Amino acid sequence: MTDQPHATEPARSFLFLEASSRGEGNTVQLARLAAGASLPAGAEQRWLRLDDHPLPPYRDLRHADAEQPEPAGHLRTLLDATLAATDLVFVAPLYWYTLPTSAKLYLDHWTGWLKAPGVDFRARMNGRTLWGVTVLADGPEKAEPMIGTLRLTADYMGMRWGGVLLGNGSRPGDVLRDERALIEAKSFFAG
Repeated sequence: MTDQPHATEPARSFLFLEASSRGEGNTVQLARLAAGASLPAGAEQRWLRLDDHPLPPYRDLRHADAEQPEPAGHLRTLLDATLAATDLVFVAPLYWYTLPTSAKLYLDHWTGWLKAPGVDFRARMNGRTLWGVTVLADGPEKAEPMIGTLRLTADYMGMRWGGVLLGNGSRPGDVLRDERALIEAKSFFAG
C-alpha cells in the first residue's frame, strides 16, 4: 500500500449581497447570525451592500447590432466580486413578493455579462452555489415568488441551489425573536 495525499477542497468564498433599503435590518441580522454560526471553517466572507454600488438601468443589447460594453465602475466591482466567490448569498428582504430593486437590477446585468466579450460568465458560474436569506412579515408561502426566482436562476446558470433561510419580522430586531429562524441559522450554510 502507498500513502496517497488527500486532496484538499479549496477554501470557499462567500459573497453576501445586501439588498435591503435598511442598513442592518432584520434580513442582514439573520444573515450575519447564519454566517457567524454555520460557514465552513476557513471560508472567506465579503459583504457588499448593493445600494453602495448603484448600477445603471440594464439595456438589453442581445439582438442589437451593438456589442456588449466592457463592464466598468460599479458593474466591474460587482462582476469581479461575483466571479471571485464560490457561494453567492442574496441577503434580500421580501418586497412585494420578490427581490428588492437593487437585487433584481444586479440579476438583470447578468444577462449582459453572459454576452460580454472575454467574461465567459455562464461557464465560470457553473458549479457555484446560490443561497438566499430573507425576512418577511407574513407566512412563508408569500416568499415563493422570490425563492422561485433565485432557484431558477441557479438552475439556468448550472449552479447548485443552497436554499433560502426564512425569518419572520417587520420592525428592526423582530427576527431575533423568531426561534425557528435562529435555530435554522445555526446550520444553514453547513448543508
